[in-house]
Amino acid sequence: MTDRTQAALAVVREALSRYTDAQPGDMQLDTALPDIQIDSLTLAELLFELEDRLNTTIPETTAVPRRVGDLVALVEPLLPPAPGEAEVAPVFSLPNVA
Repeated sequence: MTDRTQAALAVVREALSRYTDAQPGDMQLDTALPDIQIDSLTLAELLFELEDRLNTTIPETTAVPRRVGDLVALVEPLLPPAPGEAEVAPVFSLPNVA
């Protein structure tokens, strides 16, 4: 796991800890959100909190996050660059519209 992925996981764990009784150490990338009592309404609140914390908008995706790792994948490209790290614009794939 890269340093950036670890940083994103820490952000997600911190935010999740406000919505669940699960311990941060129990929140692994493969942990299913329903297993830590995150339902669709709570997920929406969580995503708004992450947007506020990161001062950005999380792009709407075609897939609803189902696991902690899905949230980490959303957050990771939105984190500010670490000192000495080159800033890279997030890349999002858009559906083909014909």
